[in-house]
Amino acid sequence: MEWELSLIGFKHFLLIDKSLSNNTLDAYLRDVKSFHDYLKETFIIHPSPAEIQTEHVKQFLIFLNENKKMTENSQARCLSGIRAFYNYLQYEDLMQYNPLNLVESPRIMRKLPQILSFEEIEMIENAMDVSKPENFRNKAMIETLYSCGLRVSELVNLKLSNLRFRDQIIFVYGKGNKQRIVPIGKYAVNLIKLYINDIRIHLNVQKGHEDYVFLNQKRGKQLTREYVFMMIKRAAEDAGIQKIISPHTFRHSFATHLLEGGADLRAIQMMLGHESITTTEIYTHIDRQYLADTILSYHPRYKIKC
Repeated sequence: MEWELSLIGFKHFLLIDKSLSNNTLDAYLRDVKSFHDYLKETFIIHPSPAEIQTEHVKQFLIFLNENKKMTENSQARCLSGIRAFYNYLQYEDLMQYNPLNLVESPRIMRKLPQILSFEEIEMIENAMDVSKPENFRNKAMIETLYSCGLRVSELVNLKLSNLRFRDQIIFVYGKGNKQRIVPIGKYAVNLIKLYINDIRIHLNVQKGHEDYVFLNQKRGKQLTREYVFMMIKRAAEDAGIQKIISPHTFRHSFATHLLEGGADLRAIQMMLGHESITTTEIYTHIDRQYLADTILSYHPRYKIKC
């Protein structure tokens, strides 16, 4: 069993799984190729996929750590691709023994996400000169990110046909093109409606871009992710916000503010489109002051007036 043929079969196997994004698929293939390259450089006669032992994988992780200076998070992500490859080989009965079964993933250090307070979000939006059409569109985009907890890719791909303002919901297509329904508040609805009816209607919309909500003011085309990143950085600087933020900061803030307000973690998971509840649990990092205020307000011992 040769590596090249195994990789071709693995790629076809991954393509069948519609839940995987193109980025994930490409990453898995790169992971296995990296492992194969390591074997070729390390062994005069490098083992075939079926000859790989647990020790080979463990030595590869040591190599990533010591020679490539790869972080534990990156090592764990790389290992997930190799693990998927050997799961495929077992599924196809190409080998009985899975060398990954006895390999533990490196412990992943989960960084707490950067968030903005509601006041900081208002500072950013209020600092925008909305008399300029481009700035009004940008304010509507920022509010949509925050009100709905969207990823930047979901924002730029949001379509007019996805909007159900009468029901105060939007249809969002996330990773793996999975659809979810997200509520949208009246404030965001009003901003989007004003943008569509007063600004977007005057644009020379290019063919193939008619259904996208947010468009480039000059070219009438769908906006890029890169533009949204740069726009938000500039808007934060104009508002005097010192934090380093990105479009994802508004998604983090959306989830954190909901959690602080008492929303159920499972409901937040569904609105964010997380497959696993453990991904959503990172938002339980609520700041200490909030926890202190909660216990002082609700614990019976502290409610007693001395």
